[in-house]
Amino acid sequence: MGIIRDMQRAQATQEAAEQRARTAAEQQRQLIRRNAELAVTAAQRAAADAARQREQRRLYAEARAAGAAAANADVRARLTDLDVLLLSTLDVDDHIDLDRFKKPVRVPPFDPGKLGRPLSEPRWESFTPPEPRGVGRILGGERSHQQQVAAAKLAFQEAHDRWAGAEERRLRQLAARERQYAENRRRYEAKLTSYNAEVDRFAAAVAAADPASVVEYFAMVLGNSVYPDDFPQHFRLAYLPKQRHLLVEYHLPAVEVIPAMKECRYDRSRDDLTAVPRDEAEIRRRYTEVIAMVALRTVHEIVEADRGALVTEVLFNGIVDTVDRRTGRGVRPCLVSVRTDRDTFAAIKLRRVDPIACLGHLRARLSDRPDQLDGVTPVIDFDSEADQDFTGEFNVLADIDERPNLATMPAADYERLLRDLFGNMGLAMGEPEEGPRWLATDPRPLFGGPVVIHAVRGRPACAGDATELAERVAAAGATKGILVALDGYEAPAPEAVAGRPVELLDGPALLNLLFEHSGVKARIEGA
Repeated sequence: MGIIRDMQRAQATQEAAEQRARTAAEQQRQLIRRNAELAVTAAQRAAADAARQREQRRLYAEARAAGAAAANADVRARLTDLDVLLLSTLDVDDHIDLDRFKKPVRVPPFDPGKLGRPLSEPRWESFTPPEPRGVGRILGGERSHQQQVAAAKLAFQEAHDRWAGAEERRLRQLAARERQYAENRRRYEAKLTSYNAEVDRFAAAVAAADPASVVEYFAMVLGNSVYPDDFPQHFRLAYLPKQRHLLVEYHLPAVEVIPAMKECRYDRSRDDLTAVPRDEAEIRRRYTEVIAMVALRTVHEIVEADRGALVTEVLFNGIVDTVDRRTGRGVRPCLVSVRTDRDTFAAIKLRRVDPIACLGHLRARLSDRPDQLDGVTPVIDFDSEADQDFTGEFNVLADIDERPNLATMPAADYERLLRDLFGNMGLAMGEPEEGPRWLATDPRPLFGGPVVIHAVRGRPACAGDATELAERVAAAGATKGILVALDGYEAPAPEAVAGRPVELLDGPALLNLLFEHSGVKARIEGA
């Protein structure tokens, strides 16, 4: 029995060991299976993350490329606007028919409103109690009815008295309103009659070659001329009635109206956005063409608007009021000067001319290097000639257009204007600091983050301004910095932040952004 017992124990021990082995093996297999499943899940998640990252990288690259394309489109649109400066005015009749300023003496008819409608008079039928009938009449209804009739008569009389009082008040108020209407009509008609008489007086004075009126008329003509928003459109006029000469001193735009960037390129492999600068020779050529077109356009508008033959000769000096970057001093060189009689100029076919060659035909003086502010000697000294007879000065934007001047705007208003602009562009603006300065937030999930904004006004931004902004961008962990310099930048400023995430925004660019995002048409003229 002992051997059998030992054999059974050995068998039981072996079976238990095999069972334990099977259990451990199963557990191992389950562990391996779970690890495999986890590995598959992790691989799938990693693949999804990789796909998502690839999609994000693709979207980011497309956004950067789209930004470059948009910048290039803006440059092309700007150049197109400049190229058609002369042609765009040829389809416009520059003559001003002063009669169209007269207003018809039409007065709206008298409208009494509710006072013109009589109040409804109370009717006895609405108060009369019903007659008693049947059994009610027999059982004393007649006496009750008489009492009701007496009460109804009293109520009717009270209602009628109230109506009569209200109607009397209505008629008094109606009569007062009619008298007020007659008085207002008399004043309105007198005002319009006086205004129309003033228009007639002005037209007669222009026709009679009154110097002040002639200057005012041609100021209106030039004020109607639509240029790009960053063109100064500031001028002085003088009319010499004895010679019938019109003198024009016109402020030209600075060379910055020519985009300094020729093309914006995006390199996907390096994630690099590069601004390709425009060649200096091309900038000079384009700027020379711009000032030539402004000169020809101004003379054309004067000649075309002069149907009364008030002007036999136009003398034009085109000056630019700017800062010489070489010396830092304000300068006002004359870059183009032309003197032409109306008959000679009217014979020119402006649609087919080369602007520079046309000025050469007119023996005009045109700077060879206007971008370097190399001036020419004017064909006439505006002030000395104008002092002989009469002179008038007109700032069209201040006197006619009434666009806000960013250069002289109160600091609080300028700060609010910038805050509203960047808010309209999608930034969440923080509280302003002195400067003004903001730490804003771009809320976009992929491209967003903190944005540091500094603004400089009253002087060109220097390298120190740009460096200070770049250091604050780094300290704040911001994605971008924006430096708004209303008066432009000194030459070292862009170099100081080359390769850093800092965007330089000058006056012309600010004007475009204000119009595009805030609907504000502004101007920049020195204080």
